[in-house]
Amino acid sequence: MAKQPTHRAYLVPESEPDAAKKPYWTEVGAIWPHCKGGGFDLVLVPGLGVTGRVVCIPVTVKEEA
Repeated sequence: MAKQPTHRAYLVPESEPDAAKKPYWTEVGAIWPHCKGGGFDLVLVPGLGVTGRVVCIPVTVKEEA
C-alpha cells in the first residue's frame, strides 16, 4: 500500500425525502490504490457494521497537513 490513503470513506445514511437536515457523514475508513494496480483497498475501522451508502472522497492537500 502507498504511504498515505488517496481517498476517505464515509457512511452516509439515507435521509427522508422531506427531511430538512442533511445527513451526517461519518468517516469509516480509508482507501489506497491496490499495489498491483487496477483497483483499490478499502480499510474500514474495526467493529463497524455497515449498512447504507458508502461515499469515497479524494483526500485533499489540506487534510494531509
